[in-house]
Amino acid sequence: MTTTTALEAGRDGDLVVERPEGLYCPQGDFHIDPWRPVDRAVITHAHADHARRGHGHYLASAPSEGVLRARLGADIALQPLAWGETVEHRGVRVSLHPAGHVLGAAQVRLEHRGRVWVVSGDYYLSAHDETNPTCTPFEPVRCDAFVTESTFGLPVYRWRPQAQVFAEIDAWWAANAAAGRASLLLAYSFGKAQRLLAGVDASIGPIAVHGAVEPINAAYRAAGVALPPTRRVTELGKDELGRALVVAPPSVQGSPWLRRLGDHGDAFASGWMQLRGTRRRRGVDRGFVLSDHADWPGLQRAIAATGAARVIVTHGYEAVMVRWLRERGLDAASFRTEYGDEALDEAAPAVVTDVA
Repeated sequence: MTTTTALEAGRDGDLVVERPEGLYCPQGDFHIDPWRPVDRAVITHAHADHARRGHGHYLASAPSEGVLRARLGADIALQPLAWGETVEHRGVRVSLHPAGHVLGAAQVRLEHRGRVWVVSGDYYLSAHDETNPTCTPFEPVRCDAFVTESTFGLPVYRWRPQAQVFAEIDAWWAANAAAGRASLLLAYSFGKAQRLLAGVDASIGPIAVHGAVEPINAAYRAAGVALPPTRRVTELGKDELGRALVVAPPSVQGSPWLRRLGDHGDAFASGWMQLRGTRRRRGVDRGFVLSDHADWPGLQRAIAATGAARVIVTHGYEAVMVRWLRERGLDAASFRTEYGDEALDEAAPAVVTDVA
């Protein structure tokens, strides 16, 4: 297998290059999703591997403002940008376009002297023409060079229609409720939790959430996203808890917090549940395959839709994707980044500290 080093990806005059702090636009003198503190940062979305504390100035999509302030602090120097709105900095025209990943997730379009680059951030696109109902759908942006994620960049990752997945979740919840057991559904507190809440059948029983989830729910509701009513576990009586769906981050596994639930069934919702061994390692009864990232066909569709002749792959199965792109005649390489650590996202919860 031919591998591609990061140095192969960078060339003189590129609009995006690698720096120790993160991806950098030398013409505009700003970074995109930097992992070390910088003066100016363009943020694709509020997951902790892409949005860090300590930057001097933040530029992000207007729909992401509530979550960013909830996670990084209300006082960050944040400039919100509407979808498609353009700002110019040192001759580089910057605009943000929907990525369909989580609330406010954006692709970054850069234009300088007739050249157009797009940095995808994380995005969602599948073979079924489905969208994430909790955020603006992915919008293909034509460009000369496309910097794409590849989190699930293997042919094994092909998502089933989400209606089928939600039907399985509802059936699992209903069976537990009939037996008087709470249903603990583990999901990352920002993005996945809200997508689950928006998709389940709320008539089955009460819905409770962990304290790390509720501030993000509030930001989604403030942005106009419809979610069913949710309560804290401590607000439910014993009979209610025995019929409840409880959505909590994976970090609760093995913690004293679980004692509040008593006898319960547990499940994990993630694209990683596509592989059986992952469910065993997580130690849960059920695994539901539901991802907010593009699957293998979705990655292919997104790349083709840009019309880019040059593609740079980040965080995921880079070598596999680069080889596949080169076999199809594209100029492909990879960047090394510090993205893709889902555990990091749960290590950096909302600024709100109440985790009841």
